[in-house]
Amino acid sequence: MSTLLTAAGNRQVTVPIGPGLPGTLAWPEHPSGLVLFAHGSGSSRTSPRNQAVARQLRAAGLATLLFDILTPAEAEQRQNVFEIPTLASRLRVAMDWAVSQPEAASLPAGYFGASTGAAAALLAASMPGARVRAVVSRGGRPDLAGDALYSVRAPTLLIVGGRDEEVLELNRRAYRRLTCPKRLLVIPGATHLFEEPGALEAAGQAATSWLVEHLVLIPHWRAARR
Repeated sequence: MSTLLTAAGNRQVTVPIGPGLPGTLAWPEHPSGLVLFAHGSGSSRTSPRNQAVARQLRAAGLATLLFDILTPAEAEQRQNVFEIPTLASRLRVAMDWAVSQPEAASLPAGYFGASTGAAAALLAASMPGARVRAVVSRGGRPDLAGDALYSVRAPTLLIVGGRDEEVLELNRRAYRRLTCPKRLLVIPGATHLFEEPGALEAAGQAATSWLVEHLVLIPHWRAARR
């Protein structure tokens, strides 16, 4: 159970990686879980799509941490967004740091990844001792996690737009390699950025339901045995 004060709030933070990566830690009253966001290429903690999903999660009682996984200089080099091991390592450090904060102490935690951030989230979840209990990928590239997919134990939801045909096929391939509790959800009519009316909201609702179920409603000992 978190030691968080009862009042909702947020604060700007610096995740202690390299020179320090800026982020926003936000929480509702009496949070029951924590979700770390791993954004994809060309994005940051200010991504309006991730911000919208984060609001849905907080409305359901989950705290959120959105942070810049790359420095501004690193983000200028596009190849860095495909350095999945580096991104996963940073996500793992961010997780360890986040659950040590008084606003989120001891909360069950999950990852929400978009684009290449989804591969980083899954690779981080596959690492020995990973404390993550659930993973959601939205319009992600889980295939870039490679053979690490076989080692993921956290229940994983892959959300893809029905009109995002190339990414949908890559998700289908990755889905077959996952051996954890899993689901592939296709949002009809949605393209890669879920810009169609109602598409992003539907993806956010699905992500929220999955994370609440596996972080809050399913006891940890049951989740570990599934």
